[in-house]
Amino acid sequence: MNKKRKILLVNDDGIRADGIILLARLASRLGEVTVAAPDSQCSAMSHRITVHGELTVKKVDFQVSDVTAWSVSGTPADCVKVALHYLLPEKPDIVFSGINRGYNAGVDILYSGTVGAAMEALVNGIPAIAFSNEGNDVWEAAEEYLLPITEKLLEMPISRNRIWNVNFPGCSPEKIKGKGILWDRLPSQVEYYQDHYVRKDLPDGSFLLTEDGIPALTAPEGTDMRALLDGYISVGQVRNMVLREED
Repeated sequence: MNKKRKILLVNDDGIRADGIILLARLASRLGEVTVAAPDSQCSAMSHRITVHGELTVKKVDFQVSDVTAWSVSGTPADCVKVALHYLLPEKPDIVFSGINRGYNAGVDILYSGTVGAAMEALVNGIPAIAFSNEGNDVWEAAEEYLLPITEKLLEMPISRNRIWNVNFPGCSPEKIKGKGILWDRLPSQVEYYQDHYVRKDLPDGSFLLTEDGIPALTAPEGTDMRALLDGYISVGQVRNMVLREED
């Protein structure tokens, strides 16, 4: 493996999240890793950036040896910008975003801070892979399959306006069906987490809503959601609609 590859890691769950710690441990086998991640939970930030106020950037102790890590008081996309302009001496070879706690599949991709950070990498001419895991805190399948999938993706050509999007079921490797991986999955045209709010009425006539999304039970064949519902790892591409596609 090429230990000289420069890898930037980012996420939206925050710098202390289990997913980015696992990703850093695995990615360190592929190259030199730098982490720049939000200092707090930043899920569903999409490609949002900070345009008002200040960003605090701090070097932090990290749970993976030989990994330099920084926290940023901003969004996932902010973290990519800060790393490229202030933390790294040169552009990384690739950006890994994740591992998100919760699938990023179907229409939910549009809301994802994990995907937003990967798209920010594309804006700066850097290839990117977004990784997500079922939101049940079972990481064994990701731990088993992430490296071989990543090594294959690093060898595969991809247009400069597309990222790879990888989703892992939260289960043991033994429970992954068939060969374990379905490639070239298309984003489903519906949300994986269907809108559902818990309502609490207040005495003044206003009310509170708490998001409590209900997972989808079905999806069309060939889509990322169908692969996940059937117990497979889903790998596919997500296109940036602004950037021009080049071979």
